[in-house]
Amino acid sequence: MDILRISVLGVGGVLLGIFLKDRAPEYVSLITMGIGLVILGLAVGKIGYLFDSLERLRENLPVDGSYITTLLKMIGITYIGQFSSGICKDAGYASTGAQIELFCRLSVMVLCMPVLLALLDTIQGFLA
Repeated sequence: MDILRISVLGVGGVLLGIFLKDRAPEYVSLITMGIGLVILGLAVGKIGYLFDSLERLRENLPVDGSYITTLLKMIGITYIGQFSSGICKDAGYASTGAQIELFCRLSVMVLCMPVLLALLDTIQGFLA
């Protein structure tokens, strides 16, 4: 039911932006940011559930805690980067939004390198 609420909120915000585009274009960016913040606020509950599930997974499986922390950082970078990039693109600054996306991709790649190296070490241990 949450997806229906979020979808109606998003479509309503877009329609409001379309109606105000000719009359008051300076408010369209504010409406877009406001709707995005409301949707992000509603998503916090889902993110909280995700964190709880990952914590239970870490407790029940013999997984190094640093891997779970890395995964949470990647999720955070992805959400924040996508949200920021979307706001920039909606405001007419597509190149800035693309730069944010590029930086986020590079940040996720840097974060995954220790996990990749540990995986390669494990594979090398099996082959030796």
